[in-house]
Amino acid sequence: MKKLLRKKPAKDQREYLVLLGLVDLYLQTGKPIGSNTLRENGFESLSSATIRNYFSKLESGGYLRQQHSSGGRIPTSLAYKTYAESIAGTSTPSEEEEQAIKKLLERESREVASYLQEAAEKISELTHCAVFLSAPRFDQDFILDTRFVGIDQHRCLCALVTDFGLIHTEILYTDKKLSSFSFKRIESYFQAKLAKQPKPVLPPEELKIAERFYQEVMLRRIASHANFSSEDIYRTGFSQLIGYPDFNDASILASGLALFENTNRLRHLLAECSQTGTLSCWIGDDLAAHSPGANACSVIAIPYKINQTIAGSIAILGPNRIPYRKLFGTLQRAAECISHTLTCSLYKFKITFRLPTPQAIDVKTPYLLIEDQRGTIDE
Repeated sequence: MKKLLRKKPAKDQREYLVLLGLVDLYLQTGKPIGSNTLRENGFESLSSATIRNYFSKLESGGYLRQQHSSGGRIPTSLAYKTYAESIAGTSTPSEEEEQAIKKLLERESREVASYLQEAAEKISELTHCAVFLSAPRFDQDFILDTRFVGIDQHRCLCALVTDFGLIHTEILYTDKKLSSFSFKRIESYFQAKLAKQPKPVLPPEELKIAERFYQEVMLRRIASHANFSSEDIYRTGFSQLIGYPDFNDASILASGLALFENTNRLRHLLAECSQTGTLSCWIGDDLAAHSPGANACSVIAIPYKINQTIAGSIAILGPNRIPYRKLFGTLQRAAECISHTLTCSLYKFKITFRLPTPQAIDVKTPYLLIEDQRGTIDE
């Protein structure tokens, strides 16, 4: 869907209000809503027969459906969309929720990438949904530490930890068989070189391997940093969805996972939100173009800014039956907190950022620091 704009009520005001009332009650109870139940919850001025008549019209229009011929009605995706549009721009968190959001998300830090990952975790806890967000590339970063983990005698995993809190991994290969002690000595070589400390004494063969590994890893890192053609995506909290009865069906859970694991699809949704510049929502079959089979899922997204420039978007993934009113308010406030915190952090620590340039390599960028440039360089 598209950007959410509050729509005017339909021509038949009472039919429209009956629809909104039914959706609101269904979101609270999760049970099919009958005419008597709705009448007892805010529609006392209407008879049960009149409500049933509205139900019939709404069912014909594709807004409601019945699981059983004698049961109550439940909303369709179209009904959820109508409901979401009706409350767009009207949702604000309570004072208690407001303070909780500020406490969790307002924290100035030089580790801006790590902050965004933590923010995603906190938003997942607050909303009980899976969270994914897009991020720009932050400059003036440098590699702070390395770790080597032997996979077998010929391969190892090299983890690079940056000053901004990012972790990059590379798989390295050598013809020579290396022991766990060899990998540990190579790790010490990397750490000494990065910290501009005297390098440890290695056997000649290991020294050649360490030097080759170092050159390989750093060249890969430079290429990766320069070739910034799409936003970085952070994801977390998919296990939150297991708590929803809607995802008890393994096929529905699998369809949600298929969407959540596809970074290209997530990136496209987030890019759509950033382009609209406001709260956006995809409910049910809105997601068909992005992930066939995900019609039991909903995505709500909102952009965040750095220095009044849209830098990325934050999104939550949940079932169709989620508390839209509360989540709209929570996400809106979370985006404001993240925008404020990042703007202050980048100003305080003199950090710049870049938005992606599709299919282009920025060979002119001077901002990647392989080693900490705050001291002297060890040649």
